[in-house]
Amino acid sequence: MKMDVNPYLSFNGQCEAAFKFYEKCLGGSGLSFHKYAGSPMSDQVPPEWQDKVMHATLLFGNTALMGADAPPSYFREPQGFSISLSVDTPEDSDRVFSALAEGGKIQMPIQQTFWTSRFGVLIDKFGIPWMVNCNH
Repeated sequence: MKMDVNPYLSFNGQCEAAFKFYEKCLGGSGLSFHKYAGSPMSDQVPPEWQDKVMHATLLFGNTALMGADAPPSYFREPQGFSISLSVDTPEDSDRVFSALAEGGKIQMPIQQTFWTSRFGVLIDKFGIPWMVNCNH
């Protein structure tokens, strides 16, 4: 059995800005947005949410980072998980970590550990927790 696991992130009205930020920080391809307006869910969100994101996708090879702006009564702050990135070189690990940390909160600065040459933990400016790990 083949199975893919893809993170799905919920935002409180900032999904489009977050995914454009992730594209800038991480690269990827095929960034796409589907808005509530014109969708079967348009009547389930307030009028001011019609331009918010019902579904977003950013591709990284065979992996997709997906997300949406949760309708106001459904949004919950992220907790109990982190998005873990495995990066090939220490230099790229440092670059990715610094980019994601912009405007966020560093919980563990990126550094050498006993298991790898680079590891760091942060919460980005959109409230999403990340771990950056170097494969080297």
